[in-house]
Amino acid sequence: MNITDSTHWKRKRKYRKDITNDVIEYAIQNSSELKDKHWQDALNAISRVPLSGRILKVVYKKEKGKIKVITAFWLD
Repeated sequence: MNITDSTHWKRKRKYRKDITNDVIEYAIQNSSELKDKHWQDALNAISRVPLSGRILKVVYKKEKGKIKVITAFWLD
């Protein structure tokens, strides 16, 4: 899975250092594709990460075989 970062996620990543690409990839693979309620072309992935037990939400877009991460954050 090829993951690219949006400019928003590049800025937020320095504050959320515990959210790595491996955790984002796990959440996307183990969640169904949910449509975002604000953006029509964005998708959401909500999944519980097994090592920490926390719930991660990832907002992303699919672009030509790539996944562009818009933002990711812990729900709990």
